[in-house]
Amino acid sequence: MIVYGSMDRQALDAAYNNSVAVTDSDRYLANWLRRSEALRARMPDHLNLVYGDAPRTRLDFFATDRAGTATLLFFHGGYWPCNAKEGFSFVAEGALAHGFHVAVAGYTLAPEAGMDGIVREARTALHWLHQHLAALGGDPAQLYVGGWSAGGHLTAMLMDEVVVAGGLAISGLFDLEPIRLCYRNEKLGLDTEEARRNSPLLNLPARAAKLIIAYGADELPELKRQSREFGAAWRARGLPGEIIEVAGCHHYAVLEQLAHPDGLLAKALAATDRG
Repeated sequence: MIVYGSMDRQALDAAYNNSVAVTDSDRYLANWLRRSEALRARMPDHLNLVYGDAPRTRLDFFATDRAGTATLLFFHGGYWPCNAKEGFSFVAEGALAHGFHVAVAGYTLAPEAGMDGIVREARTALHWLHQHLAALGGDPAQLYVGGWSAGGHLTAMLMDEVVVAGGLAISGLFDLEPIRLCYRNEKLGLDTEEARRNSPLLNLPARAAKLIIAYGADELPELKRQSREFGAAWRARGLPGEIIEVAGCHHYAVLEQLAHPDGLLAKALAATDRG
C-alpha cells in the first residue's frame, strides 16, 4: 500500500533511517562523545545553565576569548527522541575558532514531550540566552541559531523570532508529514495538525534573517529532497537564504563541516556574521 509519494511503509521507513544508511554511524557518535567530553573538560565554566523547568532544559555555553561577539545557539539531532546535548559539545570547535561563542542546548525528548513542547522549549532556550547573553560576554544583537537533523528542524522553526540574526539548518526535517507516516512517529505521536503546525515548509515566516540550508550530497534522497524543497520555498517567499550541498558527505559526516574550523559550514557561518 502506498503511504507517501510513491513509497509503501517499508520504503518510507528506509527513506528516513540514517543509522542503517550509514553503517558506521555508531562510530561517529562515539567519536563525537569523546571529543565533546574533552572540550567540556577544557571549558567547564558555564555548563548546564538552567533555561527551563524540565530536567533536560539546560544549555552549555562555551565562550571564545573575545567579548561582545556573535553567538551560535546549537540544537542537536536524533529525530527528537534520541541523543543528548553532552554528545554534541564538539561542534563548538569550528565556530569558536571563528570568534563565536557557542551554546549547545538540550531539550526534552519524545515521547516525554510532544513536538509542540519540544519546539516551545527551543524558543524558551533562545529567549533565555538572548536575555543573559550580555552577562555571558556575547552581543544579544548577534545571536545565531543552528542545528543538525532534528536540530535543523528546530532551527527553521525559530527563524520567525526577531532576536535571531541568522540561521544554519543542517540536514533538517522541514515537512513532518512523512515523519508522521513512518516508523519515526511511534515515539513522536504526531497527528495531522501537530505535524502541519510544526512543519517549517508549511509555516514560512513573513520576514526572517538569512538562513543557510545545508545537506550532504551523499545523504538519503528524502533528506536531500526535504532541504531542496524547503530552500526553494524559502527563497520563493523572498526570504534571504543560501542552499549548500556539501560534496562527499553523508548525514553524519556533514556535521564535521561545522565542527572543524576549516569546514565549509564553519566558514559559511563566519561569512554570514561578517556580512
